[in-house]
Amino acid sequence: MAPSLTRRLIALGSSDPDRAERFLAAPELEGIDEELLLEGLAAAPDPDGALVSLVRLLEKEPRLRETVEAGLTRSEPMFRLLGASEALGDFLIRHPEHLDVFDVVPSAEPQGADPIALRASLLQSVGADPAAHRPVASRVGADAWEALRIRYRRHLCELAIRDLGAASPTDFLPAAAAELADLAAGALEAGLAVARAEAAPTFGAEAVDAVALAVIGMGKCGARELNYISDVDVIYVVDGEDPDADPSTVISIGTSLATGLARAVSGTAREPGLWQVDANLRPEGKDGPLVRTLESHVAYYERWAQSWEFQALLKARCIAGDPELGSRYEQAVAPFVWSSAGRDGFVDSVQAMRRRVTEHIPPAEADRQIKLGAGGLRDVEFTVQLLQLVHGRADESLRVRDTTSAIAALAAGGYIGRSAAAEFDGSYRRLRLLEHRIQLAQLRRTHLMPVKEDALRALARAVQGIMDTGKSSPEALLDSWHRTKRSVRELHERIFYRPLLNTVANLSPEEARLSPEAAQGRLAALGYSDPQGAMRHIEALTAGVSRRASLQRQLLPVLLDWLAQGVDPDAGLLAFRRVSEALGTTHWYLGMLRDSAAAAERLCHVLANSRLIADLLEVSPESVAWLGHEKDLAPVPLDAQWQEIQSKISRHEDPTARMRLVRLIRRREILRTAIADSAGLLDQDEVGNALADADQAAVLGALRVAEEQAAARGPLLTRVLVVAMGRQGGREIGYGSDADVMYVHRPLPGVDPAEAQRQAKEIVTAMSGLLTQPLRPAVLAERVLQLDADLRPEGKSGPLVRSLDSFAEYYRRWALVWEWQALLRARPMAGDDGLAADFMRLADSVRYPEHLSQADITEIRRIKARVEAERLPRGADPARHLKLGRGGLSDVEWLVQFIQLQHAAQHPELRTTSTLGGLHAAAELGFLDERETALLAETWRLSSRIRSANVVWTGRASDMLPSSRRDLEAVARWCGYSPGQASALEQQYLQLTRRTRHVFEEKFYAVGR
Repeated sequence: MAPSLTRRLIALGSSDPDRAERFLAAPELEGIDEELLLEGLAAAPDPDGALVSLVRLLEKEPRLRETVEAGLTRSEPMFRLLGASEALGDFLIRHPEHLDVFDVVPSAEPQGADPIALRASLLQSVGADPAAHRPVASRVGADAWEALRIRYRRHLCELAIRDLGAASPTDFLPAAAAELADLAAGALEAGLAVARAEAAPTFGAEAVDAVALAVIGMGKCGARELNYISDVDVIYVVDGEDPDADPSTVISIGTSLATGLARAVSGTAREPGLWQVDANLRPEGKDGPLVRTLESHVAYYERWAQSWEFQALLKARCIAGDPELGSRYEQAVAPFVWSSAGRDGFVDSVQAMRRRVTEHIPPAEADRQIKLGAGGLRDVEFTVQLLQLVHGRADESLRVRDTTSAIAALAAGGYIGRSAAAEFDGSYRRLRLLEHRIQLAQLRRTHLMPVKEDALRALARAVQGIMDTGKSSPEALLDSWHRTKRSVRELHERIFYRPLLNTVANLSPEEARLSPEAAQGRLAALGYSDPQGAMRHIEALTAGVSRRASLQRQLLPVLLDWLAQGVDPDAGLLAFRRVSEALGTTHWYLGMLRDSAAAAERLCHVLANSRLIADLLEVSPESVAWLGHEKDLAPVPLDAQWQEIQSKISRHEDPTARMRLVRLIRRREILRTAIADSAGLLDQDEVGNALADADQAAVLGALRVAEEQAAARGPLLTRVLVVAMGRQGGREIGYGSDADVMYVHRPLPGVDPAEAQRQAKEIVTAMSGLLTQPLRPAVLAERVLQLDADLRPEGKSGPLVRSLDSFAEYYRRWALVWEWQALLRARPMAGDDGLAADFMRLADSVRYPEHLSQADITEIRRIKARVEAERLPRGADPARHLKLGRGGLSDVEWLVQFIQLQHAAQHPELRTTSTLGGLHAAAELGFLDERETALLAETWRLSSRIRSANVVWTGRASDMLPSSRRDLEAVARWCGYSPGQASALEQQYLQLTRRTRHVFEEKFYAVGR
């Protein structure tokens, strides 16, 4: 029993067999053998679309029946085209006079059309002489535009028929892409001929003819690898043949020609436009003049162009207009292109451009992108172009424009392995073919994988047998596409980095081996400032036949990439080598890097961006294990640290050995916090709390050791309390913060006060000394905990430690208003709990005065002005000093403390040692409005973050916003800015502090009131 028509249509790929049956019964198909129709539809990617277009065509031109009735040999090209492109079907319906495109039976191994013949045909469509020096059209306006577009689409149909009928569309792809570029070039040439004719009445025919305009193709058009539908990127170069001509007139004529050309191609007319002519790659982009002289172009590239602009010029080619002027342009810009890889920041600029492209992908499209997403066409093009620019400086064989030729040249030159090149080339062709087939359907500029099942099924049929699958189901298509994307991402690592290893290690002969010079050039282009040193590190890591060397050879292609994305890849690679050597054959280390991409990437990130972390990891390499588990990076609570410290110091008698264990725990916790901070696992408040806990635990340990030392010499005579002050008191410290403290003691009952004072001083002096003893091995980036007691009564001239009674007497009789202010951030840090409670009651009675007199207010303002005038380092820029500069940390903190001194007695909400806590309390009470509070908080947070970033980046404390671009870039990245956004950080900081200073002066000095 023969299968029903419905079942046969479903088997052919019809998504709506009922509708298809109705169209098969249309009067236009009456008398045509149903088997011939079904046989033809079986060849169509979209049988439903092909059937609908066929019926509509037969309605326009009944003679097309002869093609169908002649059998599949004649009709297959027609069914393929109608089933692959509804847009070209619509074109033929609008212009049935071009149905003779189906009269030529295409070859299974087609060739590209002659570019000279295409140019001539398109020029003739507007009535221009192809042999003329500067062709001028005899047709103008809409008439010329329509004729040009119809001729263009006729040629597009001819190409699509050959493309769809090719036995191997991937083999034909370069020829098809080149022909599309030639078609675009011919259309621009014809459009220019129309523009000349249209400009003649305005400027005069002779004046127009005396102006040479060269149209420089960029991107895919310049490289002769254009899509079916794509913007055509161009640059215009103009020149006047008459030396006496007014330059402004020449520019005006050139601009008229360029705009007229674009109108002819894409202006509104009955026949739709072809594509957009995009001149935004010109110097200065949209803000620059549309046309320039060659001299103006060269001047711009010499002085102002960015590295990415030279990468764009890699594909520049004269595609229309004056060939001699275009040739001079190509020769003039070539030296810029092939020297660009040696420019400072070259790789940063190129990578930033790639990131910008990725960042601008709408989230809803990220997983559908064939071109811009991970593993897409841009990854292939970026890799190939970067290799060309790096090695093309010395090897002219790499100076080719199109991607497939460039891959072949790189393989022939030994810059990439032949098998990797073949795989890369194949992946690129498959992705381009997907893009072509998707665009061909509606002739719309898109790079997105369809989501509708019908469209996916038609696409799967269009590329069946090409995307590594013999099936035509949507599932098989998507699976194959995802495999291709993964392959592209892996190939980037293999192609770009693996040959570096081959230069210094004995790898598979299948891989390419770069010369030492070429390998160093590649490392320099990646951003390594000492390529020779980097090569030595690579050699040390990969030499030999051990398992460790083998694993390093597998890992380094990926790790070199991640390190190169850091601010200092040289330091990162050196640190990686040292960490690896320190861990030796530790079984878990390389296994973790191999099995946990997140841990490996995190390690590379911190090593290349932080001297502090790199140095600490070098002396504590076992801490690398934390990178594989986020739970290990969670801050250890203060109580847990204190328990561990007590346990460890109980096992040793020697104070130095005991204190070394305390210092090691503090160093470990600072490292843990810094790594968690770099990974974005902690917010700024959590970082401050974690660092404060590490310092407090160390002070607790030092006090315990110092007291036990004193007890060993005789009975304890007093209880000691360490009071945290300043930022330490507010638990808002950074990586470079010292600890401002005061020391309080209370003699035990019946003890001579003088003896108790003597012992208290011995204890606090010993404690401070124990904390500042250097660890071994010493680390430059490690900061010992300095205890600064300068905020005590009478400052440096007063006794280092006082009894509680002495504090009470001093504050009652002699305390100055600045000492009240200093107490606002007092917090018990270590010592006797009872003494701590009593001291805090005393502090509250001083720091929260019932009334602040006008004299007190004047004195506070005077002191603040004196601090600004006297403590700012000589030569420091006040706009860039994070602490004492205009609108810096000091301004925010003094304003908050000023409000607390005035109002905390009446408003307990203000009684906090935290700057931000006090700020928000002041806002809730109405002393600051929401806008002011948000501004002050943002400024304080950013200034604090920059201050910490200085330490993380260099290992040394600094209160200045860096002026060095490299340092500023490192600080910006730590502060959460994207790579290349250092100037954005600088601009934001300067703007915030300027506005903060205005608020501070208004509220603190009552300026403007």
